Amino acid sequence: MLENTVRQAATTDAEEVRSIVEGLSRPEKMISPKYFYDETGSKLFDEITKLPEYYPTQTELGIMRSCVGEIAALAGEQASLIEFGSGSSLKTHVLLQNLRSLAAYVPVDISEEHLLASAEALRGDYPHIEIIPVVADFTKPFELPTPAIMPVKNIVYFPGSTIGNFEHEDSRALLEVMYGEAGANGALLIGVDLQKDTAILERAYNDSAGVTAAFNRNMLTHLNREFGSDFNVEAYRHDALYNVDKGRIELRLVAESAQTVRLGDASIEIDAGEGILTEYSHKYTLEGFAELAASAGFTVERVWTDEDKLFSVQYLVRD
Repeated sequence: MLENTVRQAATTDAEEVRSIVEGLSRPEKMISPKYFYDETGSKLFDEITKLPEYYPTQTELGIMRSCVGEIAALAGEQASLIEFGSGSSLKTHVLLQNLRSLAAYVPVDISEEHLLASAEALRGDYPHIEIIPVVADFTKPFELPTPAIMPVKNIVYFPGSTIGNFEHEDSRALLEVMYGEAGANGALLIGVDLQKDTAILERAYNDSAGVTAAFNRNMLTHLNREFGSDFNVEAYRHDALYNVDKGRIELRLVAESAQTVRLGDASIEIDAGEGILTEYSHKYTLEGFAELAASAGFTVERVWTDEDKLFSVQYLVRD
C-alpha cells in the first residue's frame, strides 16, 4: 500500500454506536449513508455506476469528456486536485489526463482499503503526478497534505452528484467545508443531478439486476460486522421512491417482519413494514443549486449539461 498517506483521527466506536442508536431511535428511523461504504459497498457502488438504468455516471462522464478543455483552461497550471469521496476515481482519469502540470492529486475517502487500492492503481497510471490519499470523513474539516510542488490553487472535485445525498443544511455545511479546503483563489468542480421525469429517476434506483438492493442491504451487514449489531439482513427489502414535493429520491430498508435489534447497550424495536431511511438523493434546478452554493460563499462560474439536461457539471469560485 501507499506510504504517502494521510489519516484523519478516527471517531471512536463508542461515538459511532451512539450516533447510530440515536438515528434508529427517531420517529422515522435512519442510518447515515456513510455506512454504505465498506469494501463490499464501494465495489457494489462501482457496479451500480455501470448499470444501464443508472444514467448519472455515464452522462456525467460524457459531459466531462466534452468540456475538459474548458475545465483545464479554468483550472490553469500547477493546481492541486482534491477529490472528496473519490471511490474508484473513474471520472478522475479525464482530469488527470488533461489538467496541466498538476501539483498533486489528493483523493479523500472514508473507506481506507478501497481508497488506497484505487490510489495505488492511479499512481501506476500517472507516475509523474504526486498522489497523496487522505483517509478522512470529508464532511468535517481535515488537514490537507503538503505536496512536493506548491500548488498555485486548490481545485476541490466532487463528482457524481453526491451533494444530493445531504439535506439542505447539511449540504450547505459540506459546501462550507469545501470552501475552506479550496482556500484563497480556489475553486470547486462539482457534479449536480437535475430534476427530471419521475420514471427515469425511480428506474435508476431500482435496477432490474438488484445491485442497488444489495448495496442498500449491505449497510446492515457492515453494521453487524463493525459494531456487533444483529440485524437480520435478509428480512429487509429495498425501497426507492421519488418524493416530488421535496425533489429527492428516498432510499429505505423496509422490515418484512418485526424484530428487536441489539446494538451496544441498546435494544431497538422495529415493526413489520417499518422503514429505515438510508439515503436521500436530491435533484436540483440550476437556479436552486446556485442559490445553495451562494449561501456557502461560492459563485457558479460555468455550467455544462448533456443534451437532454439530465445532469450538470459546474465550476464554482469563492466569492
